[in-house]
Amino acid sequence: MKIVGVVAVVAVVLSLRIALYRARRRRRRDGGGGRPARRSLDLPTLESALGDVGLVAGREIRERVRGRIFRIGTLVILVAVAAVIVIPTLDKTTTLPQQKVGVVGTLSPQVRQVVEVAGRATREKVVLAGESSRQSAAAALRSGKLDVVIVNSTEMLVDHPLGSSKSHADVPFVDTVAEYLGVLQAYERAGLTTAQRAVVSGARPVPVTSLTPGGKSAVQTTSVIGLVLLFIMLTQYCTWTLIGVLQEKSSRVVEVLLSTVRPIQLLGGKVLGIGLVAMGQAALIVGVALAIGAAVGSDLLHGAAPIAVLAELLWLLLGYAFYSWVYAAAGSTAERQDQVQTLALPLSLPVLFGYVYSITVASSGGTPSLFFKVLAYFPPTAPFCMSVLVGLRQATWWEFLASTLLSLAGTVAVAVFAARIYRRAVLRTGGRVRLAELVGRPTAGRRP
Repeated sequence: MKIVGVVAVVAVVLSLRIALYRARRRRRRDGGGGRPARRSLDLPTLESALGDVGLVAGREIRERVRGRIFRIGTLVILVAVAAVIVIPTLDKTTTLPQQKVGVVGTLSPQVRQVVEVAGRATREKVVLAGESSRQSAAAALRSGKLDVVIVNSTEMLVDHPLGSSKSHADVPFVDTVAEYLGVLQAYERAGLTTAQRAVVSGARPVPVTSLTPGGKSAVQTTSVIGLVLLFIMLTQYCTWTLIGVLQEKSSRVVEVLLSTVRPIQLLGGKVLGIGLVAMGQAALIVGVALAIGAAVGSDLLHGAAPIAVLAELLWLLLGYAFYSWVYAAAGSTAERQDQVQTLALPLSLPVLFGYVYSITVASSGGTPSLFFKVLAYFPPTAPFCMSVLVGLRQATWWEFLASTLLSLAGTVAVAVFAARIYRRAVLRTGGRVRLAELVGRPTAGRRP
């Protein structure tokens, strides 16, 4: 069943790739044959609702989605996520042993539950097979069709003594089932009522607390994966913004655009368009990951609460909203492609610090320090730190809300400052513009 799910996922990915390739060839053929090429992405709702900002945002969405780098990058991320989820399940399917259990007589719900619990405890796949009599069950044992037989819920049969080289029965499984069946018989001899049996059977083990941390849990693993994707996407989309502003300035396209829209509208539309593409790609990756996990029965995402996944998406949006304005303003101060690395390095230091610190805390699984919790309210590091606190269930709803509001306030402040720099620097040429020249009043005689 898991192999079928993997094949289905691969078929869907290949079908999408082929459909995109055919659509691109069709657009080229239609555009070159004298007929006007159809626009593959028309956003009338966005453009009519936001005016000039919507026009700029629609233009950014079309450029990004049509780009080969975006499509190939999305496909690579989807393949990587699918590999991380599918490969561990393939290993499990090849090593999971099987126990064929014959049943003579009626199997009560209590005994059936006992067999299932024993199978899970010993990591065995239990297959039940009904037998008409003790003699037919013994014959099936001798021929190897069955590994163990339960007779009237009071006796168990095996072909050879347990532990011998000729025995097909799993010793821990047989011992566990025999012990549980003995407990059920003890209930009957003690004369317990149905309600009393339910109380005793529903007893849960007492909690066991370890003095030293153990291995990674599913929640920790999911939190680490979420942080890696958050870091990759955040740096990718913000770099898009920086390069887009730089290319428009160096090619003088920005002068044409500013003749029809205001600088703040142009900058806001660019940030909004790339942000919508970012959220669309992130939602696609999360959806594909959940679908593949459900199809192949992976436990990698098991234990990942929906609130943790939503928190990752929200902080991707808030992190992009904060940093995109900074990167856009930085892109307006340069005019050559070779200056991208020089600009991106200092801007990425808070992102890198928050990512490394957060992934260390998420991997350790311990109690976060006070300093880490404080960073969860600081807008540059909140996207990473607060998402980890949510994944570790170390943040209350009001703490999450407070961090969100502080990030929004910081984004507004950064947007105002970045728009001021962008307005003064985007039309200035002749060399890289220094920050000290932009924070003061505009120089007389220069176009702001």
